[in-house]
Amino acid sequence: MNALFPIFLKAEQLHVLIVGGGYVGLEKLTALLGNSPDTRVTLVAPDIRDEIREMARQYPKLQLIQEPYHTIYLSDIDLVIAGTNDKTVNRQVQADCKLQRILVNVADTPDLCDFYLSSVVKKGDLKIAISTNGKSPTFAKRFREVLEEILPDSLQETLDNLTAIRNQLKGDFMQKMEKLNEITKVLR
Repeated sequence: MNALFPIFLKAEQLHVLIVGGGYVGLEKLTALLGNSPDTRVTLVAPDIRDEIREMARQYPKLQLIQEPYHTIYLSDIDLVIAGTNDKTVNRQVQADCKLQRILVNVADTPDLCDFYLSSVVKKGDLKIAISTNGKSPTFAKRFREVLEEILPDSLQETLDNLTAIRNQLKGDFMQKMEKLNEITKVLR
């Protein structure tokens, strides 16, 4: 049973630490900044890929620290993603985060995660997160590709029209909900 509680974070209001400057660190950084480009991110690793260095030139709120992980880097951090190829470092990051009550994701180690990073479908303002409860990120990625293909590009126009209608509706919350439900029946 998947008992995860899905939420969408306003990441641009957070300070995120990514531990790991290799392929996994790049993948997590790309996903984070691809969804929330104004997020304040600190990435720490003894070795940092050139692609990450290039991203730092594009994203002014991305700070790179080329040093091994140390608990001092958790200061002023809201959320942590650990993605090194050293299981000992990943476990240390997770243990340190637990002590400081900071939520942490340890890539490819579901048992050490407080949260999972979902596969995301984006069509304008519509964003759909897909989770397999940490069982198969590959399936989530393939399913995302299917949804991206079948959702029409005109979806943004529909969302804009529904916003305009909602803003013009009169009455209390229940009356507005009933009217919007009636209007959107066509989406079934």
